[in-house]
Amino acid sequence: MKHKNFLIIAAFLTTVVICFPLDTEAAGKKASPSPDASSSADPDAPAATAAAPGGKIRATPFKGIIAAVDDKARTFAIAGKETSHSLKITDKTIITRGGQPATMKDVVSNEEVRGSYYKMPDGSMEAKIVKLGPLTEAEKAEKEARRVKREEKKASISPTASATPSLSPST
Repeated sequence: MKHKNFLIIAAFLTTVVICFPLDTEAAGKKASPSPDASSSADPDAPAATAAAPGGKIRATPFKGIIAAVDDKARTFAIAGKETSHSLKITDKTIITRGGQPATMKDVVSNEEVRGSYYKMPDGSMEAKIVKLGPLTEAEKAEKEARRVKREEKKASISPTASATPSLSPST
């Protein structure tokens, strides 16, 4: 009987050890899409950007005050509390001022700026969208509508639903 239990446990552990490397390789392949998959998903997106889970490229939001502008290098810096961040403007970067199209010449120091950027593998940041100046009235209204919707969603969650025990074990 002891010998039979030992054989069953040994077979199980051998199966787990053999299958474990296959699962990690498959998971690694799913997390990083092939170059063809990223280029076919969004032809306007930079091919060298890191992919988020699910294969979609995500831009990171930013906002601040422009500290310096380099027209020749097509970059601008945003001063932070501890460090400043330099963002590169490419041909695919969308630049607007007050909802209207703008150019690199409109990017000047000591101006409010917000938008999003792609983090490149070499550590540089490529601007995707650059919005110059303060929020427009349309942007303020959109921001307020999102806030109201978020508050309504919080209010719609009933306290009894969160007090009932969940069937799935927590990890």
